[in-house]
Parts: sequence; structure tokens; C-alpha cells
Amino acid sequence: MSNTHTHDNFTRCQQLLGQLNEYADGELAIDLCHELELHLTDCTDCKIVFDTLTKTIKLYHLLDENPEAIPAGVEERLLRRLNLVSS
Repeated sequence: MSNTHTHDNFTRCQQLLGQLNEYADGELAIDLCHELELHLTDCTDCKIVFDTLTKTIKLYHLLDENPEAIPAGVEERLLRRLNLVSS
């Protein structure tokens, strides 16, 4: 993480970031939602990660609704880069 942290509890950041998907999907317990929301108001780095995740989810849903053709080779290179297919 960068120097934008207002605290030194990086372990707590890791724990809370591990719950972001559940939070974004509305599947996180209410008390944990509140704790995560409080953390996001005080931790710039975690807020950036959360904002990026939610934007990615929105883009995914937009593409799912309106699929566009991917140029030849781009999908394979992307999957290879993400280590989802072998070289």
C-alpha cells in the first residue's frame, strides 16, 4: 500500500479487502458492512480499491448487456497475461 494510509494496520486492510466482493454483491453481514464502510471513509487506499472494483463490475454488466467484438488476438493475449491460459 502507499503512503496515503492514515493508520498502520495493513493486516486490517487485507482482512476488509478480502470481504469486498461479498460487500459489493450485498452478501456481507450488516455489522461487517458498517465496519467496512467506516474503514473506507478513513483509508484512501482501500477506497481506491473499492471504487475500482465497483467500476469494473459496472463495466462488466454493461458489456454483458451490449457485447462488442474484441479485436483478433486481444482476448488470447489478455487471458495469457492473466495466466488463465497457457502460452
